[in-house]
Formats: sequence, structure tokens, C-alpha cells
Amino acid sequence: MTEALSIVRRATVEGGQWDPDTLPLLRRLYAARGVHSTQQAQPKLAQLHAPELLGGMPAAVALLAAAIDAGKRILVVGDFDCDGATACAVGVRGLRLLGARDVRHAVPNRMLHGYGLSPSLVAELAPLQPDLLVTVDHGIACHAGVEAAKALGWQVLVTDHHLPGERLPPADAIVDPNLEGDAFPSKALAGVGVIFYVLMALRRHLREVGAFADGKGPDLGTLLDLVAVGTVADLVALDDNNRALVAAGLRRLRAGKGCTGLQALIAASGRDPRRLSASDIGFALGPRLNAAGRLEDMALGIELLLTEDAAQAREIAALLEEINAERRAVQQSMTDDAEQAVARVLLEGSGERPVAACLFDAQWHPGVVGLVASKMKDRLHRPVIAFAPSEPGAQVLRGSARSIPGFHIRDALAAVDARHPGLIERFGGHAMAAGLSLPLERLDAFRGVFEQQVLASLDPALLQQQLLSDGELSAAEFDFPHAEALRLAGPWGQGFPEPLFDGHFEVLKWRVLKERHLKLELRLPGLAAPLNAIHFGGWTGNAPGERVHLAYRLVSDDYRGGGAIQLIVEHCRPA
Repeated sequence: MTEALSIVRRATVEGGQWDPDTLPLLRRLYAARGVHSTQQAQPKLAQLHAPELLGGMPAAVALLAAAIDAGKRILVVGDFDCDGATACAVGVRGLRLLGARDVRHAVPNRMLHGYGLSPSLVAELAPLQPDLLVTVDHGIACHAGVEAAKALGWQVLVTDHHLPGERLPPADAIVDPNLEGDAFPSKALAGVGVIFYVLMALRRHLREVGAFADGKGPDLGTLLDLVAVGTVADLVALDDNNRALVAAGLRRLRAGKGCTGLQALIAASGRDPRRLSASDIGFALGPRLNAAGRLEDMALGIELLLTEDAAQAREIAALLEEINAERRAVQQSMTDDAEQAVARVLLEGSGERPVAACLFDAQWHPGVVGLVASKMKDRLHRPVIAFAPSEPGAQVLRGSARSIPGFHIRDALAAVDARHPGLIERFGGHAMAAGLSLPLERLDAFRGVFEQQVLASLDPALLQQQLLSDGELSAAEFDFPHAEALRLAGPWGQGFPEPLFDGHFEVLKWRVLKERHLKLELRLPGLAAPLNAIHFGGWTGNAPGERVHLAYRLVSDDYRGGGAIQLIVEHCRPA
């Protein structure tokens, strides 16, 4: 099922303007990522792009300012993923800070309403009688929902970061950096980043009209912990602008200044807040928040992010921990099913992987198909769409698509929709991830035309799986100070990848952990002490060779403590 994976080393770039205390290793890593100065390596909030560069901002600010001035009811409608939940919490908290006296919130239930602002959700929200509805992390593709809200006499502000379709919804104002002709330099803002920018612009306007007794207004920096979590969890590119936002949010979390709910979530995940990194958000906090929207109701996650009651926060965090454990079990079962289905296809065919994979099982959970698609995309190195019934026994499927670098999955769906109108009921998303829905009876037809579209538009060179390495570490760099410097040097993430090194080692000892993982003791010439390493999911049933070529990350070994380090192995092959 796997083809040979090649390790390709990044080009070495010299030069730059660095502080004298910047480690040579960090200079090399930053330069390989297009960063050539200390200022660019550690962007500050003062370097953020101006909110006024976002198109639609004047109309958005006018709507919100008028609503606050008149004491109108504002309803913030979030989404059922981590970005949508944090964006909802930022919207509610921020508007209250800025003087809004009547702010409510809501979120669709995945099983009842589907994605975004739907007519059914609007009908359910009608008793709240909002004057202004604000969407966060969705809305740009919710034409019917916006029309339904407008028909009830509500004003609608759409804040989103997803790619728009050929026409825009009939909202009173739209803020989305990906609108055609929008001058905002960073197209990578997450949904939580967009609403944070709207709040910054609104605060500036309120300052100018003298709305604040102190002339300054509230400190919106108190919301940056939420902005950081939503931005990292949504896997948007960490360009300079997003890295400034995430770094500031991480500083708040490390200082113990995060909101009550996030502090409880950190404790429940077993992380040390003082050492929190972007990867902890991606692998610990984000999945626990997302689990609420996948298997239960994201209203629970938003409640956690809005509460000021520490006891309530601990109770919700513990419940999310249980839901996340259930999510992991469901995901593993579904992934096993998917692997068996792919294996059958390979055995029945030529043995080569298809150019793309569309997977479906009537027993799968619609809230977890995105995780299955992501896992199978990584295993196959192919674009993958995983489908499940929208609810048990339903004839409408919900699909989640994940792509490989260089292939725009949302554009591929748009091309299929243009060539075969009516085949897809609705779709939306990004270059690397998208969602869609279609009737079960159309699945086979869709599978065929989707594979044809991928075959016609995907560069075959993209199908060669590669790991980009930052080269070898010297013997002197295998120590705790360098491991800690790597941890603090980010934030690393999408578009600004965490450092990955490669090299040849002698295997001194090895053992299997939990029937899936490999624990290794390694020797490197020039080092007196052996190195500890772990390869998660690395046990294939065969013993590693005496000498191996590893792709690995250097990290502090928090389990051993006392300045210990270990290697996290990403790929292992005989040397």
C-alpha cells in the first residue's frame, strides 16, 4: 500500500540580520523557511496588518457600532469545529468588552442542521428575535440561511475565511480576506482571526467617536489565547501575521492568563501550561474541543470557552476528555475499515494506488470522516474523500475531503460541480480541506468524475511522497538547550513546518510498546551517551536493522525530566 518515501533536504541559506544570541541552528532553520532576520522570525503584534485593509470592514463596523449604540440584540452564530467555537467565544467576549449589552450565541448541531447557517437553524433561532446576526467561520456559502434570516427582518454580518463561490450571500456586510479583489495581504486568517480583526476595527471606530471614558477602550489582547487555539487547530498557514497572533496567545497561556475554560482544558490534557507549544494546541487542546462538535454538540465546547466558573470549567473539560476518548475509538475503528477497503481495491486491481480515493461506509459517523480522510491521505499520499450518512440510515451523505500539497481540493470540487451540475448538493472549503454533501444514489457517479478530475488536473510529480528534512544535527546540538530552543522558536505549524532532521544511527536496543510503537536506544558517533527515541506507530512486525536512517524531531523528554532529550521518529529505514 506504500511506495518508497524519499527524504529531501532543504537548501541551506546563509546570511541574514540576527541578534548575537540567536543560535546558529535557529538561523539555519529560519532561513530555510524564508525568514532572514530576528524581527521576521519573531513577529510582534505591532507588525500586524491593519484591519482597515480588509474589504467590507467599514460596513461591518457601522452595523456593529449602530447595534451597540441602540442596545440591539446581537446573535453570534459559530460553527462546530475548534475554529468556529473559538471564533464564537471571541465574538461574544469581544462585543461585550466593547459595550454590547445584549449578546447571545448559537451553534448548529452537526446531526440536526448540517454545516453553517441553514434555514432550519434560522427557524430554530427565530424565538431569540435578534436584531443583528453575526456569522463566524462560516456564512460565505450559506445563501439560503442568510436569505431566511433577512426574510425575518434581521440584519446579517458574515465574517468568514472560506473561499467564496460565484455569487455572494445577500448579507448586509461581508468580511472575508478571500473575496475577489480584497486588499488584505494575509489570506490565511482563520475564522477566529477574522472576527478578532473586526473587533479591532470596531474598537478603533469607537475610540474615534469618543465612546470610551479612558479614550482607549478595552484590551482585546485578552482574547488572543482563543485566537491562537483556533488558528493552530484550523491548520491555516502560519504566515508572519498568524505567527504574531499565535505567539502572543501562547505567551498568555504560558503565563497562566488564558481564559478559565482553556486553563481547565490544559489541565485535563495533562500539559504543563508553562511549556505549552503550538503542537500542544494541535494535538491536545484542539482535538478535545473538536470532539464536542464531532460526537456531541459544540455548544458544550463554547460553554467551556465562555464560562468564568472554574469548577464548571473543570467539569466540562472532564466531559470533553471522555468524549475525545470515544472519538479516538470511533476514529480508529473507521480508519481500520478504510484501510481494509483500500487493501481490497489494491488486491483486485493492479496493486497500484488509485489517483484519488472516495471511501464510504453506512456505519461511519459523519463527525469523524474528516479525521479518517486525513489519516488515509497521509497513508496513501493521495487526495481522499470520506463519506458517511448525515444521520443513521439517511440517504444523504456528508463527505470530508483532504488533499496533498500542491493540489487544490476545493477547486477540484468546483470543477466537478461546473461540469456536472446537480451532482453535488453543496460544497465549500480550502485548498487542503473541503466538505460536501450528495445523495447516496449519486456516490458512484461522483466517485468516477472526481477521479477523472484529479487525473486531469493533478501533476503526477505531486504523487511522489517526500519528507523535507533540515539536514543533520551535529553531535553538539543533541542537548537540552537546543531542544528547548526549538520548542520556543516557533510557533511552528502549517506553512511554517516544525523542524525535522535526518541522520544515520546504530540501534543498540529496541522494544515494542503497546503493540504499536517502537522504543529505541541509539548510538551516534561523537556522542558518549546513547540517545532515546520513540517511533509512534512504528512497529511493523519486523525488527529494525542494526543501522538505520531516521527522520526525526529533537524534543525535551518531559517524562524523564532533568534536562533529558529524546528523538521523535517520523520515518525509519535501513541505512
